[in-house]
Amino acid sequence: MTVAISEIITNGIIFDMKNWNNQPFNVNNLPDIIENFFTTLDERKINYLLVGDVALLSYIEGRNTQDIHVILAREDLETLPEITIADENKNFIRGNYENLQIDVLLTRNPLFELVRNNYATNREFGNRSIRCVTVEGILLLKIFALPSLYRQGNFTRVSIYENDITLLLLNYSVDLSSIITILHPYLIPTDMQEIEGIIADIQSRIKRLHSQKNRLQSEDN
Repeated sequence: MTVAISEIITNGIIFDMKNWNNQPFNVNNLPDIIENFFTTLDERKINYLLVGDVALLSYIEGRNTQDIHVILAREDLETLPEITIADENKNFIRGNYENLQIDVLLTRNPLFELVRNNYATNREFGNRSIRCVTVEGILLLKIFALPSLYRQGNFTRVSIYENDITLLLLNYSVDLSSIITILHPYLIPTDMQEIEGIIADIQSRIKRLHSQKNRLQSEDN
């Protein structure tokens, strides 16, 4: 069981140095806001999927985060007037539910729709069961994003995503060739070539880590 989402978000806010010189953020009401958000999704029978760093933290240890990522259909937002939209493009929406940032991946992107419909499980966060993306779903989303991040020159996020992929592959048995096959229809050929090279580098890194571990264990014995 993972800690409650409110605890994850609270820690992300408190330990982010960028927030220290700003107006204090009231974290005391976060548990109620987050509980109300997921209760609203359930009561209105909205087909959502929790993704992003909160979902990742239910599988591996990671960094702090201050927002919630979900996959939704655009039309479902019509039934969620509580979310104030701050920014929107073809595939993403950034909004606020009270003072909680919500990032929405829209199912008008066919890969996001595929992940929402086929890579879901229930995960326990505190005392609440939440519809959450699977390990395979996280890998699909993160690998899919890499070519775009490289084109943007967003190497900070590239490094974070590649590290997340490495940690998931180190901790879970995944048929990576199947993941790559699934991605083929959703990316142009040049992007697939780049991804195959990136994955080869990650696999080499994993092999090196295992080799180093075995060598050191052998020396200890």
